[in-house]
Order: sequence, then structure tokens, then C-alpha cells
Amino acid sequence: MKRLIVAITGASGAIYGVRTLQLLRAAGGVEVHLVISPSAARTLLAETDYTIEDLRKLGDVVHNHKDIGASIASGSFRTEGMVVVPCSVKSLSGIANCYDEDLIVRAADVCLKERRRLILMLRETPFHAGHIALMDQATRMGAIIMPPIPSFYNRPNSIDDMVNQSVGRMLDLFDLAADIVSRWTGTAPLPALGPE
Repeated sequence: MKRLIVAITGASGAIYGVRTLQLLRAAGGVEVHLVISPSAARTLLAETDYTIEDLRKLGDVVHNHKDIGASIASGSFRTEGMVVVPCSVKSLSGIANCYDEDLIVRAADVCLKERRRLILMLRETPFHAGHIALMDQATRMGAIIMPPIPSFYNRPNSIDDMVNQSVGRMLDLFDLAADIVSRWTGTAPLPALGPE
């Protein structure tokens, strides 16, 4: 069975973390190690009708965000990698600067040092130069910065459609097909617009 670490931080966009957990549970075959920051708990209650207990039920193993002695804090504990969804600028900063003060940043640091996939679904806009520098640093260290930017070729009809597409594309990066992604297949050739 595959293992994946899912960390949910306090950035806006808690539904992306919820949907990630729901899709992983529905897919099966993945042992989810879940870490929820205190700020994530607050954002979850502000933005959704889900509770922290709802999220805990979707994780196979739920770790305290301060437990630096947890299994996922060691490179000897094998995982496919980690996603921070949504990822706050605070978490991005901790990861980019190797400031392992909590389990989210420590587990991310472990993924980077072990050359495992780390995806940061950063939720912030607009960016200032400091944010961009942090994204650059994290990318140079091996992280994948993946803000959940909606696609429109799939002609979404709802927020759910946009959330599903973003989360499904993120799971693609772990070779976990969620069967909810609208795949681009090309378009019909454009008609001639006149002489070139």
C-alpha cells in the first residue's frame, strides 16, 4: 500500500484539503498520514461546513502538528511524498528556510532531503517579491509549487468542478488517478481566417 502525507494549513481554500482527503479515501490503496495546523482548523470552520473531526476520519493516521517524533518526521519511514493543501505563506517560508519548528515543515523537509515528491498548493494572491523568492527557493530544493489555479477548457459549471480539477491534477503528480480530471484531447482545426 502507498503512503502519502497530507498537510492542511491555514491558508484560504480549506476545501482543497477536504477534497484531497475525500478523493484519496474513495480511491483506496493509499495510507493517508494527516497533519492539520491550528490555523487550518480555524479556516476550515470559517469556509466550510466540515469539522476537524470530519477530516480526522478521512486520515488513516492523524499526527499532532507539534509531534516532531512522529513516524513521518524520519526519512527511514517510507512515503510517496507529501502535499501541503492549501499551503500558507508561513508554511512555504518554513519549508524554504528549513525551519523545522513543527511536524508539517519537518515532514516536508524530510521529503526534500529524501528526494520524494513535495507539492505545495500555495494559496496567496497577489505575490510580492518575498513570496516569489520563497517559491524560487523551495523549487530549487525540489518542491513543486502548484497554486490551485482553475482551468477553463473543461468549462466548469461550479466551484466543485474547479476544485476537483485542481486536486485531480495534483494527484496526477503522484500517479494517483482520481478519475475526475477533464483531460485535454485537442481541438478541431480552426477554420481559415483569410489570407495570411
